[in-house]
Amino acid sequence: MNKTFSILTGLVMTLAASLCAAQAEDAPKVTVTPIKGPLYMLDGSGGNLVASIGDDGVLLIDADYAPWAEAHAAAIAGIDPDAASPRFLLNTHWHGDHVGGNEHWGTQGTVIMAHENIYQRMSTRQEMKALGRVVEPSPAAALPVVTYEDSIAVRFNGDVIQVQHFPTGHTDGDSVVFFTEQNVVHIGDHVFENAFPFVDIGSGGNVLGYLSNLEKVLAMIDDQTIIVPGHGTSLLSKQDLQEWVTMLKSSVSRVAALLQSGRTVDEIAENGLGVEYDSFGQGFIKEPMWIGFIAASL
Repeated sequence: MNKTFSILTGLVMTLAASLCAAQAEDAPKVTVTPIKGPLYMLDGSGGNLVASIGDDGVLLIDADYAPWAEAHAAAIAGIDPDAASPRFLLNTHWHGDHVGGNEHWGTQGTVIMAHENIYQRMSTRQEMKALGRVVEPSPAAALPVVTYEDSIAVRFNGDVIQVQHFPTGHTDGDSVVFFTEQNVVHIGDHVFENAFPFVDIGSGGNVLGYLSNLEKVLAMIDDQTIIVPGHGTSLLSKQDLQEWVTMLKSSVSRVAALLQSGRTVDEIAENGLGVEYDSFGQGFIKEPMWIGFIAASL
């Protein structure tokens, strides 16, 4: 009896240990990449975050999905064990993979800042028809407290952070964040690394506006600028951005020419744009959807 009991106890302990290990593997994890000075890229599940951590405290750019908030808090603590909750949180746009953690931080006293259009979309019911989703209004704690129409500057951790609204691109409320002293740019979802981007036509986005915004950013940066993409695991250079923009522009020109020749959107999607674009359609946005975004924007 005692031997049997011991065996059963051992099995239970083994199963419990296996379960704990499996749960640990499934727990949200954040990859931390030092950028420059007080700046770090935090890569969780949704859009990339940038954390500025220094004498003035913590400032976050974007907030990932809600379930990753605690993991980001742990990542910040891993960088600086004395770091408190962020003093400021800036959202680059309103999508849930960038604002999902807002409520977590808002309830802890973090001041949330965003473009006025982000507040308007987060505070009202939104239909994302391209993705077949309906997004209900966010709770009060998740909403921006400080909003701006064109730009805002934040002086924090020895840097002047210039936040500039770029309209009619990914959505109608996107901002690009320039850390002027560090020469680092968080470009938000104006960049999906090595992939076709999501252009939210229903939220005021437009492919031509998207490309125009990217050309403006290219004119504002130099060869030493470090670019943090909204989605992707790598820090990018101006050359990386230029090559990606060139690809996007060529795909737009190809779709425009095919439409002009009388092809329908479905016909273009069925035949594809060519093998040189195949790798860019392996991500979230497949080639047929990108072709649809272009056609809707033209």
